[in-house]
Amino acid sequence: MSLQIFIRKGAVSALGLMAYAIAAVAVLADQLSKAWVLGPMHLDDVGSVPVIAPFFRLTLVENRGVSFGLLRADSPAGRWTLVALAAAVIAGLIWWVRKADRPLFAWAIGLVIGGALGNNLIDRARIGRVIDFLDFSGLYFPWVFNVADSAISVGVVLLLLDNLLAARQEQVGRN
Repeated sequence: MSLQIFIRKGAVSALGLMAYAIAAVAVLADQLSKAWVLGPMHLDDVGSVPVIAPFFRLTLVENRGVSFGLLRADSPAGRWTLVALAAAVIAGLIWWVRKADRPLFAWAIGLVIGGALGNNLIDRARIGRVIDFLDFSGLYFPWVFNVADSAISVGVVLLLLDNLLAARQEQVGRN
C-alpha cells in the first residue's frame, strides 16, 4: 500500500505522519545520548563531569520514579504498572495525532510521544529505571533530566501554545 493511498483512506494525516517521524527522532536522540553517557562517556563510573559551563555538567541519576523522582516504583509491580500506564498514554497520543491538522500540534504531540517512548516505555521495560544526566544545578534548577524529558516538556509547551493560537484563530473567525 503506498503512502498516498494510506493518507487518502483517512488512516492518518500527513501531519500525523510528521508527528510519528518527530517521535522517532526524539526516541533515537534520547536512546543514543543515554548509550553515549553509559558507554564511551562512562558516566556510571565517574558520576559527574563538569561540561561546557559552570552551570551545566553531566551527572548520572537513575530515576525509578515517575517525574523528577516522585512516586518511586522500586518493586517489579510498580515498574510494570508504570510501563503499562505509559503504553496506554502513548497509544492514546498515537490515536489522537492521526488526524492532526495543524503543524504545531503535530510537532507537540510528536515530541511528547517520543519522550514518553524513550523514558517511560523503553527505559523502564528494558532496564527498570530512567537514566538522567543533564544537570543544570548551577542555574539553581535542582533536577537532573534527559533528552526524553526535554522532548516531553517542549512538547507540552508547544501543545499549550497551539491550543492558545487555535482558540484565538477561532475567535477571530467568529468576528
